[in-house]
Formats: sequence, structure tokens, C-alpha cells
Amino acid sequence: MKPKLTRGEAIKTLGSIAAGLPFIKTTLDEMNLSDKTTDDQILQKAISELEYLTPTDKFIVQRRGNPVLSEIPEEKLSAIGLTRDTWKLEISTSPDSDSELGNPLTTEQANAFTWNDLMKLSETKSVRYLHVLSCTNTKRLYGMGLWEGVPLREIFWISEPGKNIRRLVFSGFHNDDPAQDFKSSLHISRVLEEAPGELPVILCFKLNGKWISHANGGPVRLFIPGYYSNRSIKWLQRVIVTNSFHANDTYAEGNNDVEGPLKTTARFIKVPDKVKAGESFAVTGLAQVGASGLKKVQYWLKPAGQTLPEDDPYFSRVKWQDALILPPPDKWGSDLPEGKLPPVMQFDQVSGKPLTWPITNTIIHWAAVCQLGSAGEYEIRCRTIDSNGIAQPMPRPFGRSGVNMIEAVSIKAES
Repeated sequence: MKPKLTRGEAIKTLGSIAAGLPFIKTTLDEMNLSDKTTDDQILQKAISELEYLTPTDKFIVQRRGNPVLSEIPEEKLSAIGLTRDTWKLEISTSPDSDSELGNPLTTEQANAFTWNDLMKLSETKSVRYLHVLSCTNTKRLYGMGLWEGVPLREIFWISEPGKNIRRLVFSGFHNDDPAQDFKSSLHISRVLEEAPGELPVILCFKLNGKWISHANGGPVRLFIPGYYSNRSIKWLQRVIVTNSFHANDTYAEGNNDVEGPLKTTARFIKVPDKVKAGESFAVTGLAQVGASGLKKVQYWLKPAGQTLPEDDPYFSRVKWQDALILPPPDKWGSDLPEGKLPPVMQFDQVSGKPLTWPITNTIIHWAAVCQLGSAGEYEIRCRTIDSNGIAQPMPRPFGRSGVNMIEAVSIKAES
């Protein structure tokens, strides 16, 4: 679906036809539209507070390691190969595998792949794409970013791969302690090729147009699109080539599904905890657009004391209302000059517009204007309908494979 409206145009359209913007009464009966000008102003103010790209210093960083890896003092980074001047990548075979490389890249052989090598390749091979960073077991997104790097296959071919190669294993700096090693893996075919429209696995060195910081995995992190963040190893230093036929990620050993793609799911950004009964208020949120795409975002308001249906755990029979899915923003993020995107893979290179909207593996923002007709305690929930018409949390409601349970927030209406 190609975007047709800017965010400003969407507001104007809503002002005249109130499309997709229900004004909910607590009875959930037929809706009475309140003053559109006032509601447009409320909606416009709420949308103006949204920023599409997460500023680089606002990304959520998981505190892992002892000492904490993301907090290693800057003066110590050079000695452990985590500055642009000292970074190196080794590509070698596993001692437990019969895989063959004609030109292993190792520090021992003085031919490890360096930062300067990466920058030379980036002059002709660098790519950029938009992608969300999301944790398998945390409902809050780590961030939404513009990632730039060189496809891993460009470096992998330098190692002259031969026979018996089915999987690559990735690991980064881990305090030189095997017990703290955190690794991910990927089938070799996903590194060497992608389907039309699919994004390449990259050695990422920029986030939102800036050199990627140490806290965010720099100077070079792996980025594997389409999956949760545990696969995109930070502080990347080693690629091990194996003939293994199965995932051997650290997260897999913790009873996690490491090979399931991103799920489509909605979350709230801002819901007022108190409102005036009878007065309009805005609700905003985001939706992660997973492998199954996104058709709608919906919300449901109910009195807090109203019993939830025991035989309908995913609330499929209640009266959901459509929220407004916002079009592409005019300004994408404060990290970018004037908020403008450079050339990006998911965009038409002539018009500079997204090839589709929403974009798979990214986010959209959504908004709604609501009203509560009388004082009391209420709950609001949100969900997605994917491109196949399937409502969240289906078709994959299981834990340890991406958090997608329906989120609920409390609201108090005062007289």
C-alpha cells in the first residue's frame, strides 16, 4: 500500500470526514461527533510530540556482562579492539567442523579484516535501511533506527569459502571470559542472498547517520534484518564457519525461539492517566510491523469493573475501534540534518518516498481521539490486524518468541 497523504493532510482529511477517528462513549453505543476543530487541535498536538527515529542516545541498552560491556570506559576501548583504529574481524572455521576456507582472516595470520578495509568497501558497497530494534522478551522497543553498513557477504567472500559450510556463528567482545560469550548464528544462504525486497545482513557502522556508539554496539555491530535484536551481535569481532545444521545461539540455549521473525504488535506511547469526563483526549501509540505486515490498529475502551470474557482471551468479540495509522513523517528524526533521510533501500530513489507503507520490520505511529461520557475508572487496550486479517496476538501468541500480548492501560475520568 503506497502512502497517499502527509501527516498534515491526514489531519485535514480527518477534520472534514472524521475517517478512522472514533469518539468513544462509555456505553460504546452509537457515537456522537464532538467539535471537529477542537478534536483536530488535540490530535495535531499529540502527533507533533512523536518522533519516528529514536535519537541514538535514547536507544535502550541492555546491561550485560561483568563488568557491564556497554559501560566500559572509553580509555580502555582501544586495548580491546573496540575503537575504529583498532577494530578487527576474524573469519575462521570451527575446530569441530569440516568446513573449508581458502583464506581465513585472522589476527595470527596478520590478515584480519580491519576498519580501513571496511571503509574502503563502503565506498562502493554501503547500504542503508530503516529497521526497528526489538527484544524477544521485552515489550518495550529498544529503538527505531536508520542502519548503515556493508553486506556481510562482501567480506565473507574474501575468506574464500569452500566445502561443508552451512552456518555462520557470530560473537563479539565478552570481557575475554568464555562464560560471558554471547553468540548468534545464521544459515549461510541468508548471508549470501535475499529474496526481492528483503534486506541484507550487514556489518553496521552507522546509526541515524552517525558513527555507531560503543553503547549501541560500535564501532561495528552485526545487523540481521527481520529478526529480534539478540541475533544482531554488538561489538562484533569473530565469525566462525561451521557445518552445523541447527541454531546454536546463546538465546536458543535459554529456551527462546531465535529463528521466528518479528511479530506485528501494537503498543501505547501516551495515554493520559486522568481526563475530564465528556472532554476529548488523544491517545498515541506505535505498531511494530512484523513479517505478516499491518492492515489496521484498533483500540477498545471499557469500564474497569466490567468483567472480561473468560472464553475469549484475546477479546475477539468485543467492539474494537479503528485508530488512525499515520502516514510517513515529513521529518524523520532529530539526528538527521533537517530531519531528511538520505537514500534508503526501502524508498523509491527518484521520488524519495517509501515503496510501501507501512514498511515491514519498522514501526508506524497511530493515534485516536476519545471521550469518556461519565466519571469512573476505565481501561484501554490496543491491538493490530495484520495483512492477512489476523488479530494480535495471533497467529503466534506464544512467549519466548517475541512479546505480543494485548497491552492494557488504566484511565480515570473525573467529573
